[in-house]
Amino acid sequence: MKLGYCSITWGGVVGHAQGVTSVKDLFYLTNGSMKDAVQDIASVGYEGVEMFDGNLAEYAAKPEELEEILSSSGVTLTSVYTGANFIYADIIPDEMHRIRRAAELAANFGAERLVVGGGARRASGTTDEDYHRLGQALDSVTDIAEGFGLTASYHPHLSTIVESPDELDKLMPLTRIGFCPDTAHLAAGGADPAAVIRKYPDRIRHVHLKDYRKDPFSFLPLGQGELDFPDIIAAIRESGYDSWLMVELDNYDGDPREAAEISKKYLEKIL
Repeated sequence: MKLGYCSITWGGVVGHAQGVTSVKDLFYLTNGSMKDAVQDIASVGYEGVEMFDGNLAEYAAKPEELEEILSSSGVTLTSVYTGANFIYADIIPDEMHRIRRAAELAANFGAERLVVGGGARRASGTTDEDYHRLGQALDSVTDIAEGFGLTASYHPHLSTIVESPDELDKLMPLTRIGFCPDTAHLAAGGADPAAVIRKYPDRIRHVHLKDYRKDPFSFLPLGQGELDFPDIIAAIRESGYDSWLMVELDNYDGDPREAAEISKKYLEKIL
């Protein structure tokens, strides 16, 4: 298995302001410097990086800048993360327009994978039809990704209609997209991450590792929280998955490089 790190820790996650009035432009963004992120990630010893679609879009007109950042650091762009509501019929075409653009950018910069989250929670409550619409949309995402030579996977996420194990079980038979288990989001949604991985071993196409503490709620560097990573890694190995493990940490009060190093040292002990 190869180890990579997500650039989100260098600035956190925001949405593109233009997307408030134009769904087709609602990219995810990290506010921090991608150059700093990649150099820090490389200095700790990770081989790959995952970025948001919006950060790639910022380099669309100047691709040589990002290519130089990656090549000079010896880091590969492994994957690109995006997301959408996926359940509102009227805006699906515009959401797919943006996802197609994200996939195109990912392929142009040499990524292997497109990772998506989403499935909006309605103010009036979630319906069974929402899961069917989400499943259909994720099949469309898969088609788009494959058209650009990418592997697509779905990432269960807090605040979406796929938080809990039961919600994931509703979705999985409705779509052919791959599965990206995120250890902390699964745990925060009430699941045992290792058990979920063992339930869907044939669907795993990508992995996000981060630690979690229930009270007070916090996402943490690996080994700093409550999750049983030796069992999680064992479950991943049992599944036959032998590829990128992407460490992710949404927010960190200290130096993001420090957090990356803490997780790297922990993984070196248990792998």
